[in-house]
Amino acid sequence: MAKYGVLGISFDHMHMGDLLRQVAEHPDAEIAGIYDPDRSRMEGAIVNFGISEDRVFTNLDECLAKTRADLAIVCSATAEHANTVEKLAPHGLHVMIEKPFAASVADARRIIKAMEGTGKHLAINWPLAWCPSHNTAKRLIDEGAIGDLIEVHFYDGNRGPLFHLADKVEVSPEEVERQKPDSWWYRHASGGGSLLDYLGYGTTLGTWFYDGQAPLEVTSTVDETPGIEVDQHSITVARYARGLSKFETRWGTLTDPWTQQPQPKCGFILVGTDGNISSYDYDDFVTLQTRKDTRYVQVPVDKLPPGRRAVIEYMLARIEDGQPVTGPLDPKLCLIGQRIIDSAILSSREKRTVPLVP
Repeated sequence: MAKYGVLGISFDHMHMGDLLRQVAEHPDAEIAGIYDPDRSRMEGAIVNFGISEDRVFTNLDECLAKTRADLAIVCSATAEHANTVEKLAPHGLHVMIEKPFAASVADARRIIKAMEGTGKHLAINWPLAWCPSHNTAKRLIDEGAIGDLIEVHFYDGNRGPLFHLADKVEVSPEEVERQKPDSWWYRHASGGGSLLDYLGYGTTLGTWFYDGQAPLEVTSTVDETPGIEVDQHSITVARYARGLSKFETRWGTLTDPWTQQPQPKCGFILVGTDGNISSYDYDDFVTLQTRKDTRYVQVPVDKLPPGRRAVIEYMLARIEDGQPVTGPLDPKLCLIGQRIIDSAILSSREKRTVPLVP
């Protein structure tokens, strides 16, 4: 038996397959069980990872009762995150939620409260947290390379959430259009839309870059496409005590950034009092410009150490050493990002600038 057992809870989010692959490839981990009420959504994982029938469940209570596990991966629809964690918390499991954190600040606080007193880790996984480029940018900021951070510019998205499956398997445009009417990604009540899908990346990593600083007020606008009830494009401006930052999300880019960067390029531009850094998703360098030397300098990305290269090895390392979850995965930091998201939703709905939601 492997040292650690991991459960895959819900296949609403296509990232479940990628996360289970990390489990399968980790020398100290095994897939202890998988759950989804619709068995057909688990078939790919069952085949890919050779999961035996006694570890496949369509009833969550049965899954929790019959498996030995240490960590649960939650990939349910965003609006179900709080309900799911409340069911998992009494079972002594560490919990990792695949982004976004929650459908609302209220749900995020429910999640945190459910895990309080369990002695177990809670983490929210933002896949961009593992990009060497963004980790290198954070190191440079912390070292004072650009002075005090005063602006975060974020643009990110992809062709749309239905264009790819686990392991980034391509889906045809015709199949995407066929799936849209029944997909939770395109329903308000389920937590769909590009804003909820991608804004948390920008506001959470942005808060990390800002060392936990929160904005004072938020202004946001979203597109309104006939026949589509959720947004596919959003622009959010946050005013901080010192400076403005912009976070833009987009479904409908010409290409996906993990295959070919679209234009605008997906990632961050970070402006400080004495310089700036461009840090784009998946690049092997960041570009630094300083007041002292205004020439662009390409800085090779840092090589991330073992235990810090991907979420499953990170979570198992934290279970092993008992150290707290930190950085963009820390629920307290993620809560600030969620507050900005809720503020953006309120602002876009009421078409006005709003104070940061408490």
